[in-house]
Amino acid sequence: MKNMNTMKFTGTVLKNLFSKPATRPYPEQPREYPDRTRGHVEIDIDTCVLCGLCSRKCPTGAITVDRAGKTWEIQRFGCIQCGCCVEVCPKKCLSMKQTYTQPGDIKKSESFLKTNMPDPVVKPAVKPAAPAANASAAKPAAQANAATVNTAQANAAPAANASEAQDKA
Repeated sequence: MKNMNTMKFTGTVLKNLFSKPATRPYPEQPREYPDRTRGHVEIDIDTCVLCGLCSRKCPTGAITVDRAGKTWEIQRFGCIQCGCCVEVCPKKCLSMKQTYTQPGDIKKSESFLKTNMPDPVVKPAVKPAAPAANASAAKPAAQANAATVNTAQANAAPAANASEAQDKA
């Protein structure tokens, strides 16, 4: 019985000695991923306008955009590689690279700083033009005063006619 098991094992050993390995030497030969593989999100920060559509579309909230701080940030282990951010980007500055995020022992995020974006234009406070505002306010007030004077004269006229009628009588 022992001889039978040794014979099976010897055949397997000889086959493995003279055949190619079933695995790939990983660090020396990286894996080639097939087309349409969803890897990790890459950004071309120079073409990004920091609109924030990618962060609103991200189902896990892994992307944050700070327009005031000019930063675009992604939490790599929070991303589920769905590609929603890539589809919605109006400038097409996001892409899916065909490699995966390197494993790590802590969750960290990558932050990108946009340096070629101009500072936001500060709009001056709009002050209403004083003469135009006073003139337009004066017209309704003058019309209201004229209406009051006309009403008072109309009310006074019948009273004056009534007193003249009493004097004649």
